[in-house]
Amino acid sequence: MSLANPSIDFDRLLRLRLVVARFGEMDGARWWNTKGLLGRNGALLMSRGFTKTHHFAQARVVFAVATARCKEVFDPPQSMTLWKLPAAVEDQFDACWHHWLSERERWQPFFDDLQDLPSNDLLETLRIMDLVDDAQAQAVAGLRRSAEGRAVPLSGAFTPDDQVLTLLAAAFTRGERGRPAIPYARLDG
Repeated sequence: MSLANPSIDFDRLLRLRLVVARFGEMDGARWWNTKGLLGRNGALLMSRGFTKTHHFAQARVVFAVATARCKEVFDPPQSMTLWKLPAAVEDQFDACWHHWLSERERWQPFFDDLQDLPSNDLLETLRIMDLVDDAQAQAVAGLRRSAEGRAVPLSGAFTPDDQVLTLLAAAFTRGERGRPAIPYARLDG
């Protein structure tokens, strides 16, 4: 899918957000107040009202809750998080929903895998789902939580691209059960 920002694979961004969103639910890491909405029970519940598009409806709900929770925990100025990207990028991401809905059969296997995460370790789950490579995992291993424990800073200033978005997702692994640490990167410029 071709959009104005060629350095971002929006399908990949959706996958990253889905894995982190599912991992952070109350039946997982307990970071945001949804319980299994991206799991089997959520699929059963949402499929009643959204027969063909329920997976994407589930995703939108959990994304909204995760966004609000992360903003509540740590909302850095002039920075981006997995859930708060520059407005132009968020607009491009939102523009993809129509395309994803039209290809819902292609996404079905990913949503099926998401229902029962393959690991209780976020970084390992991202690896299993082929979203993090060894170099990215090593970079995340070197990241530390801030002194107050609410954030995980990426050092430097960045423009949004696949690499930094992957690190923003994977660095959620620095959180603890019930205590998310929000990865963030200062925006370049």
